[in-house]
Amino acid sequence: MKARFKPKFSIRKGDNVVVIAGDDKDLTKPRVVKEVLVDKAKVIVEGVNIITKHTKPSAQNTRGGIVKREAPIHISNVMLFDAEQKAGARISRVRKDGKIERVFKTKKTQGGKK
Repeated sequence: MKARFKPKFSIRKGDNVVVIAGDDKDLTKPRVVKEVLVDKAKVIVEGVNIITKHTKPSAQNTRGGIVKREAPIHISNVMLFDAEQKAGARISRVRKDGKIERVFKTKKTQGGKK
């Protein structure tokens, strides 16, 4: 992703997220973010987008074989999990005591038709 400025994402390593698009879509099951790849705008989520990788025997791995691991998915396909709502929720940034905090938006504070 070419950008003049480094993008700011609301998802960080260790956050609970729900997958909202793709083969592993599940809007109720929270999963943990293992890594955020900022340059590519992707995240690696535990137990999502499992791929099989064939490895050759080497000095570190003498056996080689087939290894299952998580592949990155686009950051737009995940949403932060709010434990109170028991679902994915949008967030806003609020400045408190000189620090920026992430605050979940509730159904009442989101605009739009009802």
